[in-house]
Amino acid sequence: MLTDMPQKIWQSALEQLQLQVSKANYETWLSDTRGVEFSQDTFVVAVPSIFVAEWLRERLYSLIKRTLSNIIGRTVEVQFSVATGEPTLPRAQSYPDGGTSTKVLSPTKSARSKEGYTFETFIPGQCNRIAYAAALEVLESPGGKYNPLFIYGETGTGKTHLLHAIAHTARSRGFQVICTTAEQFTNQYVLALKNNSIDEFHERFRSADFLLIDDVQFLSGKAQTQECLVHIFNDLYHSSGQMVITSDRLPKTIPNVTNKLSSRLAGGLVVHLSPPDFETSLAILTAKATSSNAVVPTEVLRFIAMQFKGSVRELEGALNRVLTYAKLSGAKVDMTLALQALADIDGGKILPALTPKLIMDVVATHYGVSPDAIRGKQRDKRTALARQVAIYLLRQETRYSLTEIGKLLNRDHSTIVHNLARISQSMKTDPDLAASVERLRRELKRK
Repeated sequence: MLTDMPQKIWQSALEQLQLQVSKANYETWLSDTRGVEFSQDTFVVAVPSIFVAEWLRERLYSLIKRTLSNIIGRTVEVQFSVATGEPTLPRAQSYPDGGTSTKVLSPTKSARSKEGYTFETFIPGQCNRIAYAAALEVLESPGGKYNPLFIYGETGTGKTHLLHAIAHTARSRGFQVICTTAEQFTNQYVLALKNNSIDEFHERFRSADFLLIDDVQFLSGKAQTQECLVHIFNDLYHSSGQMVITSDRLPKTIPNVTNKLSSRLAGGLVVHLSPPDFETSLAILTAKATSSNAVVPTEVLRFIAMQFKGSVRELEGALNRVLTYAKLSGAKVDMTLALQALADIDGGKILPALTPKLIMDVVATHYGVSPDAIRGKQRDKRTALARQVAIYLLRQETRYSLTEIGKLLNRDHSTIVHNLARISQSMKTDPDLAASVERLRRELKRK
């Protein structure tokens, strides 16, 4: 059908784009998109949110335009449209029973921000880029359309870091900032009740330009504290005070929370912090090693990034363990030392990572050529096939980017893309080749 044509064109474009961007970029920014309209010289792509649209415009527009133009056969412009029914930029809303308060800008005490938790030390990546962009936006337009900003994610994904980074920057710009945890808020509220100073307590929080609360799930079951926070929310909202809240889960899934509080938590922008992807993990480890003035080989950092997935704390803890082991043993950091240092973590399940050298050696042996030939300029059929298979396995079994694979094989990026496309297509039409590559994959797993 004609109405299916935009999606068919876009699907062809996605197949090509997948070979030219990292897996993380593809899965984060492209996998949930679809082609919805093609008229005249404009192609419209539906995206799930405004953040995705902005990211694609800024970073991949030229590549997407070129890819679509090549498929269609003429130059086209690309537009990104937020998909109907999906989350968009939220509209400002009025909270009932809130009233209006006058902003008091007298100095307020606040929980001290953690010194190392700044935007300078926060590593943005595909797993956190939307939350990172939203955090920067509330600093530019406090009390605007992202109010409150609700950040949720598992332990160790960077929620507290991002919250304190906002606090540092807001305070440096002269704003009155209260940065606290839900537990501290509760304790201070109870103390105010005991001391008959509840008016002063309310005034302190209502006078903030920024109210930042960490781990709001702690308020579960504390109905009176929740009611107090609702009233503070109402006053801050109507006086354009910016609220940023973190939690380990979505507002609606926090147990034993009143509907009034839950609706306010979800009333602005809700963003998710995913566990760090490989590229972000590697960047975090590299930054940590640099700040520690430690010389850590890239293969060791890659190994840690692949083994310890899901938590920044686990990543940094593993690196600290390796560095401590090296210091106490007086040895330099290398893969052998890293394996020894981390051997008893997770029940001894740490496995050596597949290295480019191992992949090249196994492929070379299988095809009866040398690793140097694969890296060299030989173009005979056997060597060319071995080279393509090596590229395919390096892409599938390691976290090396296409550019990095190109450096390993002394090829430029476009050559790697071309070879990867050829071997992928050949495997679809040649069952024997596909089976051979799968045997090589299993052999590598046994190494």
